[in-house]
Amino acid sequence: MTTSRIAWIAGASSGVGAECARRLARAGMGVALSARRAERLEELAEELRAEGAAVSTVPLDVQHSTSIAQAHERVVRELGPVTDLVAAAGLNAPERHWRDQSMAMFESVIATNLTGVAQLIDQVLPGMRSAGTGTITAVSSFAAWRHSPHAGVAYSASKSALKPLVEMLNTHEQAHGIRACHLCPGDIDTDFLDQRPEVPDAHARSRMLQADDVARAVEFVHTAPARVCVDELVLSPVQGADPLAP
Repeated sequence: MTTSRIAWIAGASSGVGAECARRLARAGMGVALSARRAERLEELAEELRAEGAAVSTVPLDVQHSTSIAQAHERVVRELGPVTDLVAAAGLNAPERHWRDQSMAMFESVIATNLTGVAQLIDQVLPGMRSAGTGTITAVSSFAAWRHSPHAGVAYSASKSALKPLVEMLNTHEQAHGIRACHLCPGDIDTDFLDQRPEVPDAHARSRMLQADDVARAVEFVHTAPARVCVDELVLSPVQGADPLAP
């Protein structure tokens, strides 16, 4: 299957990343799936190939810059130049207070949520510049848009830094036809919740966003006319749910 757009989704093994892959594949894009859990990627790839999508699985830990460069080379070799990037890989830890956190975990969270995103973007930009087009979504957090004391020191710092990263990207690269979105969802019912000090129960989860709600927003960003840049998009649950709840 030949496609004119290739979407590279980091964090595609589950949750928001997996749903983004489904939506962008069904929108007609070829999709490259990256995450640490290779078996999950293969399961999703089989599902999407059965629907006729062009799919490549490229296992990746975004904390390793060399791995990111190698993964990008493989995506381009197997599918073609990346036109769309969704940086959805994320990390947090139960130890979220200054008194509890370790600097090793702090650095790991920053490496995944911020440096890894910058590394991914840095890999795809040359190809996007050459093509004169490109769309990038950095999946951030409600905690980057409004202070959330329960999100944790490292997580809040890393996600908040994505806002100026995207702003500078738009400032520097829109002349090359490249646009970027800082996407800030509130609580989402995914397995990422297992990283909380207290894992929410079924009732709490029922009031949250679903992964496909966020993927729907990503699809909107990536399929909007080329003249449209969605600089920042905030999603929060309704029905009285508190997007800042622990």
